[in-house]
Amino acid sequence: MSHDTSAASDSELAHAGAAGALLLCRAVPDAVAPGAQLLRERMLLAHAGPEWSVLVPEGTPWLHGGEPVDRVLGGWAAALAVGAPWPALALWWDDDRSGYTLASGFRRTVGYEWLANGTPLGQDEAMRTFAARLGLDPVLDVQSLVELTRTDTDADARARMLGLITVLTRAGLTLPAGLVPGEPAHRLREVARSRPDVQHIEWPGWRDAVRDEFDVVAGTRLGPWLRGPNARALSAAQLATGLPLALWGVRHRSAGWVVAGSLLLINGALGLAYDRMAARD
Repeated sequence: MSHDTSAASDSELAHAGAAGALLLCRAVPDAVAPGAQLLRERMLLAHAGPEWSVLVPEGTPWLHGGEPVDRVLGGWAAALAVGAPWPALALWWDDDRSGYTLASGFRRTVGYEWLANGTPLGQDEAMRTFAARLGLDPVLDVQSLVELTRTDTDADARARMLGLITVLTRAGLTLPAGLVPGEPAHRLREVARSRPDVQHIEWPGWRDAVRDEFDVVAGTRLGPWLRGPNARALSAAQLATGLPLALWGVRHRSAGWVVAGSLLLINGALGLAYDRMAARD
């Protein structure tokens, strides 16, 4: 399930075409960092508003693994949101399409996409679900989101994505200057690296990554779920969900969903182990 975590060279990224991606999490960077480490990908993490964070991938695995950017980012978002009390939103684009994937806990992901010329390819209901899961205004924001699903010959895919960001700014999102959907990956990385508050996310090894994640979760409303019957039930659910998801990813050669399923399995197994160790103390 591991990926090549080395960052791509500047020259390689410069020839990556229009493909790019951002991961938005409705949580502060310190809460996001432990889960981001488990993706085993090098990323740049920064504030994106009072209750938002943005992750910028340093590499471009969608160029090398034969898997499109939307599947890679969808798997990452699902993995980040597993067991977290906040949702993860993947924004992605390439020469042909742009779109988003929203992951929230164990619920099925929801997404929408547009062709490069702005032609909508999703269903209106996806936008309503998107608004509900992010706690957006059920009238004003939903109306703005539904407008993005209407035919508009003057709005290309980039304009649609910027319209989506405009709606999210009403929910507190403030993307750092220069981190704009539609920019190529190498440009996003350069902008993120220049920020004074940026955190460099790297794989620290299983022991440190798991310890950090449990330390963060212990201080949240999920803390009581680390021990006792609730913890065992949650771990069992993660194991039951993770196995078929990982197998689905293998059958469909989807590395992103293999990662999501594997992390569910790992979190489930570690949750049971943590509960047992805590019971001995």
